[in-house]
Amino acid sequence: MLADPATGDLVGRAPELLTLLEQQSAHERHTVTGELLTNTIEVTSGVGPTVADAVDDIAQAIAAVRRSTDPAGIELLSAGSHPFAQWYDQRVTDKNRYRKLIERTQWWGRNMMIWGIHVHIGVDDRDKVLPIIGALSSFLPHLQALSASSPYWAGERTGYASNRALVFQQLPTAGLPWSIESWAQFETYVDDMTRTGVLEDPSEIRWDIRPAPKWGTIEVRACDGMSTLAELASVAALTQTLVEFFSREIDEGRPLPTLQPWFHRENKWRAARYGLDARVIVDRAGSQVPVSAHVEALLEDLSPIAEDLRCTRELAGVRRILERGASYSRQLEAADAADGDLREVVHHLIREFRAGPAGSVAD
Repeated sequence: MLADPATGDLVGRAPELLTLLEQQSAHERHTVTGELLTNTIEVTSGVGPTVADAVDDIAQAIAAVRRSTDPAGIELLSAGSHPFAQWYDQRVTDKNRYRKLIERTQWWGRNMMIWGIHVHIGVDDRDKVLPIIGALSSFLPHLQALSASSPYWAGERTGYASNRALVFQQLPTAGLPWSIESWAQFETYVDDMTRTGVLEDPSEIRWDIRPAPKWGTIEVRACDGMSTLAELASVAALTQTLVEFFSREIDEGRPLPTLQPWFHRENKWRAARYGLDARVIVDRAGSQVPVSAHVEALLEDLSPIAEDLRCTRELAGVRRILERGASYSRQLEAADAADGDLREVVHHLIREFRAGPAGSVAD
């Protein structure tokens, strides 16, 4: 997010920065681009074998953006929502795909003041993709709770750790994925939706987790914008190790665990509402445990895979988020300390984002 350093409000100044930034990133591993709203700059990593490679790309991209925003008097912050900005004050980026989205979705589209993280994990066989998505869907609430950073919306304390999760699912084709078990079924779904004019191509599927055929990846989209780079690394490591765990289970001929779709829906709501204090349903019998305890146990199971993938340090940061709280809880604390002044929450987020790994809870 681009913000005014004095007021903390969003500023729609991305267009004046992006021509130079896009040129500068053209020959880099990272990219710097625009997004739906002119108050936003999107950064992406290149393709790499480790989480550290991807996070280093993101760090380089952020540094490049700051070389333009610092002289321009613009601050940066990252979270699932802005604490007090209003949708009617924002401008939509002048691109045909965004104009079409707003024309179709109207009020809900104009309210999409949301920021998220997408993590792509390469998969070696497309026949693994939908089974892994089915199993990984049971852990989307865990990722959502760890990343939750949108407790405020348009100046109101929502009572949700991730209000973004519930706002985003109002868009067509967004929300939890359908229970699709094979690549052939996925192709049928895409064909049905393109023939009826719902989609132009698979990139317009906005599920919380989806196949990304263009890249040969599973793309996890359930996470709020991360407030620090180290937390981003931790959530990315948890995502990568989970995908690899399920991939190996398939290789060994073992069936992947799944939950009933109605349990997925309930778990998503609980994680959005309560964050790391949620109790989640963890098996088909309906057993329920605190999500934080389930994540803790998960870290032990995934530790050997993290060693193989060279992301042990990053995965260890998940435990630090559990110990010290996710971004939503820190935002609430900042507001309470300032007698509810949400400008101080913005300044808190600006400080966290600028501090980088050394100033984050995951370091």
